[in-house]
Amino acid sequence: MFEVRRLQINYKTLEEFQKFREFGLEELSMKEDLEANIVENDSESPFYGIYDNDLLVARMSLYKIDGKYDRYFQPAQDYYELWKLEVLPDYRHKDYGTALVNHAKSFGAPIKTNSRCRADDFWLKMGFTPVKYNLMRDRGENPYVWLPESVELQD
Repeated sequence: MFEVRRLQINYKTLEEFQKFREFGLEELSMKEDLEANIVENDSESPFYGIYDNDLLVARMSLYKIDGKYDRYFQPAQDYYELWKLEVLPDYRHKDYGTALVNHAKSFGAPIKTNSRCRADDFWLKMGFTPVKYNLMRDRGENPYVWLPESVELQD
């Protein structure tokens, strides 16, 4: 189908991200995240994308969260937070977002995300479940989770 690639942390990727910022909402912008990773010289990129020819058309950030910070899953464990996912307008409704989410699921760990931009239907279609809101834990977020087998939600 589509090849999902881990994106390099460099100025070329920063240039590609600026194309998304023109179209996307401020809350989906990954430009600042990438700039911070360039400054820190982080070699393990949390960014993944799909190219159509040489154009980055879909992207997401996927952060591994240490199990000691897990407030969602039972048993407590390392999980991924799918922070931002965006597809350029001309490439939407072509399963690029689905391919990115399936790539994240392929790691076999639970995934937490937040529904933004009225994307609830997309997350439900992808097999995610809304989490009952907990004021102390969620602090204004609208969390959805994906659970692999043998993993349950904490109470």
